[in-house]
Amino acid sequence: MQVSQVPSQPTDSNSSSANDVTPIVALKELVARLHREQNKIQDLLSSLGFALRSFNNLNQFLELIPLMATRVTDADGSALFIYKPNGQVRLEQLHWQNSRQRKNIRKALETASSKIKLLPNSNNTHNSNSIGILDDQMHHYLGPDMQIFGTAILVKHKERGWLYVLSSHSEYSWTETRQKLVRLVADQTAVAIENDELAVELREKERLDQELEIGAEIQRRLFPRQCPSIPSITIAARCKPANRVGGDYYDFIPTSNNHITSSLSKNKDNGKWALVIGDVMGKGVPAGLIMTMMRGMLRGEVLHSHTPARILQNLNRVMYVDLENSNRFVTLFYSEYDPNSRTLYYSNAAHNPPLWWHANTKTVSRLDTLGMLIGLDVQSQYEDAQAHLEPGDTIIYYTDGLTDAAAADGNRFDEENLISHLSFACRYCSSTQEILDYLFDQVQKFIGANKQSNDDMTLVVLQVR
Repeated sequence: MQVSQVPSQPTDSNSSSANDVTPIVALKELVARLHREQNKIQDLLSSLGFALRSFNNLNQFLELIPLMATRVTDADGSALFIYKPNGQVRLEQLHWQNSRQRKNIRKALETASSKIKLLPNSNNTHNSNSIGILDDQMHHYLGPDMQIFGTAILVKHKERGWLYVLSSHSEYSWTETRQKLVRLVADQTAVAIENDELAVELREKERLDQELEIGAEIQRRLFPRQCPSIPSITIAARCKPANRVGGDYYDFIPTSNNHITSSLSKNKDNGKWALVIGDVMGKGVPAGLIMTMMRGMLRGEVLHSHTPARILQNLNRVMYVDLENSNRFVTLFYSEYDPNSRTLYYSNAAHNPPLWWHANTKTVSRLDTLGMLIGLDVQSQYEDAQAHLEPGDTIIYYTDGLTDAAAADGNRFDEENLISHLSFACRYCSSTQEILDYLFDQVQKFIGANKQSNDDMTLVVLQVR
């Protein structure tokens, strides 16, 4: 009996050892499988992040979304729905593991989404109350046994679509981990949509910037490239637009055909010269377009040799048709200087009256006449006036951008300050350019060294030698 019992002891020992090893191996295999599953999910999400950084085409990126959502959740498939501007919900992308079922699944989802019509709200977005309706429609067309889980795609806290994951297996469950993974994929989708929209906005902004720069360059070329050389006077001028395209206008125009070719040369001509300054209400591109149109019309009127008042009257009648529906008007001061008699003939269409510093009396007066805005009333009448200038007299033409320039406390530079600084400059500055620079410097100091004026600023300085 003892012999028979000896081999039985190792046999029992081996059986016990086998029973102990089997759970350990199984646990190790489970841990390894979970580790492989975790690595697979990490690799998938990493690939999705790489695609988000690399793809320039939104549609190419969106093609990956249902595939990724399906893989990280071990579902049968996934569907991406996107809101359209007309309020429709469209099936954007679909991934389904079983290729034989894919066609029927797509048809069912497209039919379900076609039943949804989103209503725009006050924020020009769409309501989200219909997500439950889509769930019902999907169950209706896919069957009640289809398990679905959906999450919204939020761009700047506004719903832009939905990402759904679907499974036909009854034992499939929407664990918290799977739900988090779906939401993570949906968030990546939202980032891609926002990035694409920002890229579109950037391209549009670049296009508009380029067009604005072209417009600004054209406008700069329309301004006099340099001040003309006119006997008995010197001139300096500057226009500083608030934006790249402005509505301020100044010009020097020879009033007869016989000296147009020498208008900007150093050749002296004793014919009359028109000195003009104007301001279109508003600023930016619309004001710049009106300014350009007015410049062409005015230059045509000047060659008819009419009086300043008649020129403004004709210009008003011509421009009225174009301005009456634009809610924009033009202020304009038109003058003609005769170097032979040192006489300035002028007429004003509601522009800021030029300031005349008298060298003999050291006083300042205004050059003004009665007249309405250009484009306000087709029957507007204008008045003629004239001023005989003496050596040393100085006249400044300016737009309201200078006098309306505001300091940090809200105070305006105003005409009184301009007159005070003009009087000082005429006493101590030795040239029109020095007067121009001094007045612009005073306005800039008033509003702040690093601040930009909110309005165009134009200044023309005329001084009798």
